[in-house]
Amino acid sequence: MTTDSSSNILAFIDAGGVMMAPIGCAAVIGMAILVERLVALRYSQVMPGAFVVQCKALVSCGGYEEVLALCEKSETPAARLMRTAMKNRSRSRSEIKARLEEVGRQEAASLEKHTDMLGTVAQASPLMGLLGTVLGMISTFEDIRAQGGSSGLGEAEMAANLAGGISEALISTMAGLSVGIPALIAFRWLLTRIDRRVMDLEVMCTRVLDHLDESSPANATGTETTP
Repeated sequence: MTTDSSSNILAFIDAGGVMMAPIGCAAVIGMAILVERLVALRYSQVMPGAFVVQCKALVSCGGYEEVLALCEKSETPAARLMRTAMKNRSRSRSEIKARLEEVGRQEAASLEKHTDMLGTVAQASPLMGLLGTVLGMISTFEDIRAQGGSSGLGEAEMAANLAGGISEALISTMAGLSVGIPALIAFRWLLTRIDRRVMDLEVMCTRVLDHLDESSPANATGTETTP
């Protein structure tokens, strides 16, 4: 039964024509990107819970050097942003914020890595399927024209050849849509997931900035009354 199923699948793919190969490659690329991004966008890879809790506790008690040491042990976007804030903590809020925004743009670009390629797969797959259909239809009509002129096939046989050719040509369109539609859904979903991760990082940075403002010498002395 397994052998028969495999044979049927291979026959189905072969019937789709020359565009089935690039559509298949697009499907493999899209699946690889989706799996890789799913792993890369996990909270444990972006903002590990234990790391964030430790940093909050250390920052609240002024243990900035300990936070830096903790950040050096973690290669995550949250750690790199936290390290940037700690290294620039003696500067003004606007300077720290500008530096965090610069690093944040780099981290956001890193989170979006390969997603453009997934979007390309979503757009190109249906077009490749349509191209396969056009090529198949052209080949079918050429065959019918050649056979009708040389062998004098009857109308029934020519209609059967035409129906078979159209069926084969439409397989490539179905394959293209079968790859393109899931890829588009995955692409949009990944963008939403990335936006959430970026928002979480922004909230973390804002809280760190607020705490540094509260603990800065300027704020500490700003409430003193001039005699």
